[in-house]
Amino acid sequence: MNISEIRTIARNHGLKTGRSRKADLIHAIQREEGNFDCFATATSQYCDQLNCLWRDDCFTSARKKPD
Repeated sequence: MNISEIRTIARNHGLKTGRSRKADLIHAIQREEGNFDCFATATSQYCDQLNCLWRDDCFTSARKKPD
């Protein structure tokens, strides 16, 4: 999902987007929805949240994180 789409979702939740990074916006959206702000933390490539909107991006971003 691109940053423009994520900003739209964030604004729909009443969040200010400013110059926030993708991961920060997704974390804020996850918290606003009452979920864990776990985006990009699945470094083991395992997640039990099968219906998560961010799932595919999450695994990709977790692989890119430096150790």
